[in-house]
Amino acid sequence: MTQEHAFIGRQPILNRQQQIIGYELLFRLNKESVSAEFSSDMQAGTNVLVNTISNMGTDWLVGSKLAFINVAESMLESNFLELLQPQRVVLEIVESTQPSAELLNRLKDLRSQGFGIALDDFILTPQTAPMIEFANYIKLDIQQLGIAQVPVLSKELRRHPILQVAEKVETKDEFKQCLDIGMDCFQGYYFAHPETLSAKVINPGYANILQLLNMLRNNAEIRDIENALKRDVALSFKLLRYINSAGFGLSCEIQSFRHAVTILGYQKLYRWLTLLLVTAGAETGSPPALLKTAVTRGRLVELLGSHLLDGQDKDNLFIVGMFSLLDVLLDMPMDKILETLILPESVSDALMEHSGIYGPFLELAEACEDPEMAEVPRLCEQLQITPDMLNRSHVQALNWVEELGV
Repeated sequence: MTQEHAFIGRQPILNRQQQIIGYELLFRLNKESVSAEFSSDMQAGTNVLVNTISNMGTDWLVGSKLAFINVAESMLESNFLELLQPQRVVLEIVESTQPSAELLNRLKDLRSQGFGIALDDFILTPQTAPMIEFANYIKLDIQQLGIAQVPVLSKELRRHPILQVAEKVETKDEFKQCLDIGMDCFQGYYFAHPETLSAKVINPGYANILQLLNMLRNNAEIRDIENALKRDVALSFKLLRYINSAGFGLSCEIQSFRHAVTILGYQKLYRWLTLLLVTAGAETGSPPALLKTAVTRGRLVELLGSHLLDGQDKDNLFIVGMFSLLDVLLDMPMDKILETLILPESVSDALMEHSGIYGPFLELAEACEDPEMAEVPRLCEQLQITPDMLNRSHVQALNWVEELGV
């Protein structure tokens, strides 16, 4: 009998500075989700989870980030926990309405081993209160509770030395309200959703890079591109830092822009300038998590397509993933942004309509960010991607972004 593996998705968990401190890992079978809160057959869910994680070794740990993993009470006694690295893992306990003495003792034991403990969907009652003593995090589902109820509960919980995580934060307004309430951490992709966008003048920090991208597309003279780069010393420095990073994997150090062109060529240089375009948001006040998500998408889309496409198509996949959040980064509608960029029609089609040769790969990368992961099995089947291929690509993308130091 073949071992079954789950598809892995992710949701970032952010601190008050909107930096990613960890990821909740989401697991989904072909037919149903298997993370503790979704699965009706917990033992089957546990088996698939164990198979998936043991199959990946320690690769699923991302840089220095924490991994939040949903576990049911039955899983707390399984050998599954031996596969995990306690200092890097936070076990999410789906809220128990009447915790037993055995559960409380087990939580105490796990804390002593170095595991973090999070209480998920927590409702404070006299019965659940004893669990707080053993928890590092309490997760409050602001959609389920209603934002109006959060301040009272948050104030009550603040008597305990425990970090409060606002879950299902879906808009920037909800983030602002939770920030004002005093929540410590935030979960959701609110930072990656475009608000009401208006066509406006592009920030000068982006304009230089857009000009350079178009010069490369037009095969401008190296001298002219070099002069354009020299006008922005910070840009030149960042470009060389990325190219010389571990994530790029070159065997020699690139000393100058001219050297970079000689080694890389225009096409490869173009993809590294797209990275600069996205990370320029750090200077313009974009949330760090947004920049990291855009770069992760770029790498993930590229890796997802690597078994079917190669050469220039791989570079275009990277660009599609990177540019998929440009509307949020630049605070402009995507069609207006594309008017300022010279791009192949296939790239524009993917960005505007998720269509063409690259569109489905972008759709799959975005589906991995959805907590329900509803479209992941269908898209993987369409693109001939197995759970193992998706999971390895996903974790490689996350680790690559860490290596770049974005």
